[in-house]
Order: sequence, then C-alpha cells, then structure tokens
Amino acid sequence: MRSLLYVPADQERFIAKAHLRGADAVILDLEDAVPEERKNFARGNLSEAVKSLRQGLGAVAVRINSGDEADVAAALGAGVDLLVFPKANSVAVVDELDAMMRRHGGTETPVLATIESPAGVLDAAAICRHPRLQAINLGSEDFALELGGVPDPDVLRMPKLLVHYAAKAAGKRSLGLLRSIADYADTEAIAEAAREARRHGFDGATCVHPSAVPLLNEAFAPDAAEVEWARAVMATEGTVSLDGKMIDKPLRDRAAAILRQVG
Repeated sequence: MRSLLYVPADQERFIAKAHLRGADAVILDLEDAVPEERKNFARGNLSEAVKSLRQGLGAVAVRINSGDEADVAAALGAGVDLLVFPKANSVAVVDELDAMMRRHGGTETPVLATIESPAGVLDAAAICRHPRLQAINLGSEDFALELGGVPDPDVLRMPKLLVHYAAKAAGKRSLGLLRSIADYADTEAIAEAAREARRHGFDGATCVHPSAVPLLNEAFAPDAAEVEWARAVMATEGTVSLDGKMIDKPLRDRAAAILRQVG
C-alpha cells in the first residue's frame, strides 16, 4: 500500500473516476469529508461505490466515523477490503471496534487505525500491538488541533515518528509523511516528504488529491539503482566487500526486502 487515496463517499462524480487514478487503495470517506446532513446518503451509497471501485485493481477501503456501528455494518456489508478507523486513541476504543466488526461478520477484515491525540501517541505501543490492526498512521490535523498547535512539519515530526516506531515494533505497516497531507497543491514538497518517509521506513501514505498518487507510488517503490544494488548483493555470499562497502547479513536482508517489493 504505497498510495491510499481518500474520496468523499457522497461525491459520485469523484467515485466514478477514482479507480482510474492508480492508487493502491481508495478510501471511501464517511467521516471528515462528508457533511453531517449527507452522512446517511453516503452510508447508503457504499455498496454502489464499492462496486464502481472494483473496476480497478486497487484495494477498497472505508473510513468510518469513530464509534458508529451503522458505518461499520454498511462498510462490511459492502464488502470492503480494509476498514479505516479514526480516533484510535486507546486500546479500549479498538476493542469496541473489534466487537462491532465481529457482530457484523468482519472477523477477518483488517483495520488501518489512525491515532489522533497526544494521549494516543503516548499509548501508541499498546494500541499498535492490538491484533485487529494491520496498519497505523497519525492523523495530522486532528492531532495538532487537540495539541493546540499548528500541523506543520516541525510540530508533526516527533509524534509521527513515535507512532511509526510503535507500529514497526509491533510488526505492523506504518503509513504517513512527516507533514500534513492537507496542502495537496505543493507536489514538489509531497514528493520530497514521501522520499524522506521511505528513508525512515514508512510503507506508504494517504493522500487527498489524485495528483499525489503517482508521487507516492514512485517514492515508496525501489528505483532501478536500488534494485540493481540488491541483485548484486544477493549474488554474493558471506561477508564480502562490494563497491567499497562491507556486505554482511543485515545488508543482505535489506537487499532481499527490496527484491520482494518488485516481485
């Protein structure tokens, strides 16, 4: 999941083209992108929206409103591949979600949890260990709001890395950039932030505009030079020198991981 594109679940004209954008996953949003007066319409439209997105090759996800069992039931009933759970700020709320999902036949459906508060960041290690969760990220705007701060890269860097470390320690996918995704017009900054995030070990990121999708797909995939290096490393045995650098087991494991990404 290099790129996950948010699409408002009540906007049929956006949904109709979303499967053409090249994202690894499309997230139908029932939460922040949908006005309160249109949430019932958006929920009722999920089955048709999911059917439309199945024309593409990417995974289909739904972001629910936290604690809303009707959203959970509608998303699972529509047959989504992934549930996106906002405000996952404690183990207790993830337990509640797990119980809801089990009541509606979602025992095996994975969850991307979004931590969105200072308390959630401080409890990230326990949250990330929850067996229901497959992937974790930090919600920049809501986190900064609760913090009383501004969602700029300087403010977000430490909490994003703390959640990232917790996710990786728990063996989960970690998604995100070390900045907010709200400023989608600055494509150069998004591309650089994606490259930076990959250097830190992030697996991919969400985005709110289709223009970011190719940037994320490129940044979170190995380039030709990395693949060439990985193949050269895997052709060696034992502890050797390659291009002036010592090659041992950790680097060989890294090379194997790169080659797994390209199949």
